[in-house]
Amino acid sequence: RDWQIIILVDQSGSMANSAVYSSIMATIFASLSVLDTRLVAFDTSIVDLTPYLNDDPVELLFNLQLGGGTDIAQAVAYGAGLVERPEKCIFVLITDLYEGGDETALLAHLRALRESKTQVLCLLALEEGKPVYNKPLARQVAALDIPTFAATPDRLLEVMEQILKGVRS
Repeated sequence: RDWQIIILVDQSGSMANSAVYSSIMATIFASLSVLDTRLVAFDTSIVDLTPYLNDDPVELLFNLQLGGGTDIAQAVAYGAGLVERPEKCIFVLITDLYEGGDETALLAHLRALRESKTQVLCLLALEEGKPVYNKPLARQVAALDIPTFAATPDRLLEVMEQILKGVRS
């Protein structure tokens, strides 16, 4: 597998729609032979859902436990530990950026990932087609040269294709 993709999905209560779409996208990515796909769901705890990616997508959805608080920094630290070859890794954080943990640590982890040459994307939550997220923290993440945007599944596929072809969005 040429590329590694690590998808971290915030599964706090406000992220219900995004968590479902993200899980479906992860199963699609896992079916592509060029991608080594990892899926991690988090709130204040972390659950690696990777073993369910190649099984039944419905089973994967039933393993989502929506609700609870949010510790994004902890999840990003966990996900960073999964990176094998930074220059061939796409790290996708899907969240509304309402951090219940340490914002400073979150930014430090994201900065370290970028500096390691990992392609990092921060996909913001969509609720009823409209972006819903912590705007001040999103600006800080974007200032790290991390694309930070709300995207439909179609737009995410376009961005992934650009990265895999070597064009940065």
